[in-house]
Amino acid sequence: METRIRETRSVCPVCLQNLPAALLRDDLGRVVMEKRCPAHGTFRVPVWRGALDFDAWLLGTPPLPGDRGLRCPEDCGICAEHEIGSCCCLLEVTRRCNLRCRFCFANGGESAEEPSLDALKDAVRDIVGQCGRPLLQLSGGEPTLRDDLPELVRFARETGCGYVQLNTNGLRLAREPDYARKLADAGLDIVFLQFDGTRDEIYETLRGAPLLDVKKEAIRVCSALRVGVTLVPTVVRGVNDDDLGALVRLAASLAPGVRGVHFQPVSYFGRYPETPEAAARYTLDELMADIAGQTDIPVSSFMPSRCDHPLCGFHAGFLIGPEGALRPLSSITHSSHSRGSANDNREYVARHWRRAPEEPAPEGRFSDEMDFDVFLYRLRHESLTLSAMAFQDAMNLNIERLHSCSLHVYDEGKIKPFCAKYLTPIGYDRP
Repeated sequence: METRIRETRSVCPVCLQNLPAALLRDDLGRVVMEKRCPAHGTFRVPVWRGALDFDAWLLGTPPLPGDRGLRCPEDCGICAEHEIGSCCCLLEVTRRCNLRCRFCFANGGESAEEPSLDALKDAVRDIVGQCGRPLLQLSGGEPTLRDDLPELVRFARETGCGYVQLNTNGLRLAREPDYARKLADAGLDIVFLQFDGTRDEIYETLRGAPLLDVKKEAIRVCSALRVGVTLVPTVVRGVNDDDLGALVRLAASLAPGVRGVHFQPVSYFGRYPETPEAAARYTLDELMADIAGQTDIPVSSFMPSRCDHPLCGFHAGFLIGPEGALRPLSSITHSSHSRGSANDNREYVARHWRRAPEEPAPEGRFSDEMDFDVFLYRLRHESLTLSAMAFQDAMNLNIERLHSCSLHVYDEGKIKPFCAKYLTPIGYDRP
């Protein structure tokens, strides 16, 4: 038996018409979204599997008011209804790519077109003008295919971007360390490295080639340059959902070069396969339960995203002990369940993903009787952050969540929520 627990709005996954939607919960705590389009019928999609308590995770977040979200995401940009500013702003610098991944929200590689460097500099100026001092994400396609990327990184820092992050598959960084050095010298802060698991078969399935060794080399190069690396796996049921614990352990063994793991349960937009059966959906609570089940991490370590809606993601911090043991920090560093300002959230993200300046290690740092200076050292150099972003697609888009998005994309002068920018209807004719 299902109970109607929350009203919201969504879109028809075929025509993208704005529709009323509802969240329904059964006796096992599983939650689905249901919506009906007059032209294309009724759609149901799982949003929570009951692995954690849904209401407790929402932390009292109010539902979407009935008079809000009536036109979203048509002609979307940050408007008066949007609830938070830009923590991170993504700028696509190319559509070219040196891979042809099975899943790609940007459909990279479909075109050789890319903006000029002058056009990108104009975009950076506009982003700073609209967003303040954002964490700028340079993305694509594969952004390292641009030889002038170091110049753009330097310009972004000089123009006022608080931090600059590179979203990359890491192939060129591994193969051309001098290019990576130019990026580091230009002021690159963070590398968001596509890193799907610890077995080559995972990469062969998702990326079309055995890439584990070249990914590890990219980490080694960035670590030598003291550029913080966050591993970013796309998690697909039946492909790498059994490898999450091994990935966490690998990340801990590669600290402090690796600062964290940012999990992304697969969403179906951009270049995606046919819309999956409901059983193929991999929900946020399943991800947390699977990580906990494959490690010694208690599920209570995970907390709702401090940047966005609780259903958008989680975060958890750990001190790394001897032999890679992870000691949860949630009760110490993540005590607030409330969303902060965009600026506070940006600084929080940067502290956890950037590489700290080199400093001598204090003695006795693995003792249970750490003094405050030792604790701060370990937080900077011997910690690991686990986080996740559960992107939305046309089947599960929840406009309540969209209104709380702080991850934005620059698109022809507009600042758009990420999931609005890349929203793709079912039946999209993929090249």
